[in-house]
Amino acid sequence: MPYRSDFPLLAANPALHYLDSAASAQKPKVVLDAIRDYYERSYANPHRGAYSLSVDATERYHLARKRIATFLGAKDPDTLIFTRGTTEALNLLATSYTRSTSLQNDRSGAEFVVTAMEHHSNFVTWQQAALATGARFRICELTPDGQIDLDMLASMLGPRTRVVAFGHVSNALGTVNPVSRIAAMVRDRCDAMIVCDGAQGAPHIRVGFDDLGVDAYAFSGHKMGGPMGLGGLIAKRELLERIPPYQFGGDMIEFVHDETTTWAPLPHKFEAGTPNSAGAVGLAAAVEYLDAIGMENVQAHEQKLVALAQQRLEELGDVTIYGPPPAQRSGVISFNVADVHAHDLATILDSTGVCIRSGHHCAQPLMRRLGVSSTARASFYIYNDESDVDALVAGVKQATTMFAESGTA
Repeated sequence: MPYRSDFPLLAANPALHYLDSAASAQKPKVVLDAIRDYYERSYANPHRGAYSLSVDATERYHLARKRIATFLGAKDPDTLIFTRGTTEALNLLATSYTRSTSLQNDRSGAEFVVTAMEHHSNFVTWQQAALATGARFRICELTPDGQIDLDMLASMLGPRTRVVAFGHVSNALGTVNPVSRIAAMVRDRCDAMIVCDGAQGAPHIRVGFDDLGVDAYAFSGHKMGGPMGLGGLIAKRELLERIPPYQFGGDMIEFVHDETTTWAPLPHKFEAGTPNSAGAVGLAAAVEYLDAIGMENVQAHEQKLVALAQQRLEELGDVTIYGPPPAQRSGVISFNVADVHAHDLATILDSTGVCIRSGHHCAQPLMRRLGVSSTARASFYIYNDESDVDALVAGVKQATTMFAESGTA
């Protein structure tokens, strides 16, 4: 590592220090080549034609699903539902679940539980589902070092708990949550649907869905080096067969009668309309690329850079770093510099070629608990190295000097 030369945008801009991979990862050449090859040699509408070109497009689409499911540790590829990304996957699940007969008939004070570190996609979605169904929406708080308070979570679980939703990795803190341990805790205490937001997990950690113990896992391809507009939901077959479709239209029907309709088998039941087959082919190339590197190597590389960045930033003084120690986090470090607003810091860093994210990171409930309106966030991936840490630290130094000289710090 790193693999910067494999990424055309970065290879063409050697002075660029891209530290916003938690928002979206750069794309390796093999992904761009796979998408181009599909459009130039195999493109047609899958499932629609008996002609050979459509058959070839269909085959590549199905092979892509199998490859991605294998990467994520799901032996049954038909339980991988393609969506536009994590947000749509979670909305699909929440909407279909709240329409299901079992919940509609359950008026015994159902409770939906989330944590205070959730991205809005895994917070607002269940908040609104609770409002729509009359369920009680409950929030599990965090420990002082930015981890889920497991003792509190255990105390919240009971016979009324219907949904427990939490992230694999916090996008704002980088906290890696003990997914299997949480799933086992939930199973011991209640019969709830366990939902894991894997947007920040799948790109950085070996997932192993079949062994995690959760009922559903959502992810986004563009954070894994794949194209935008393609992600998915992996869920247990029993759950997917029990809940109704999310959208209606072509390719998800079995028979349409004048008054009723029956649904196609999985995965088609939840994939209405023309699929993003090129996106699936591109994401399959991305996971092939990551597998060749090894997800254990990806995680170890990121933790090494985060540990170095934390050490170097703390040496500057007047820097507050949020979240757990590097050993308990992924490739994300969130921080604030005394008297320098995160947005100002991001602007100054941009002038030096360093790209970071500033703001609330779609995690306003978490920001309130941290007592801030925003943080600066640097996020690392396989194409980053120590030179990116050097550039980040140098930029922070420059910002503090500028504000001190102007009398505003």
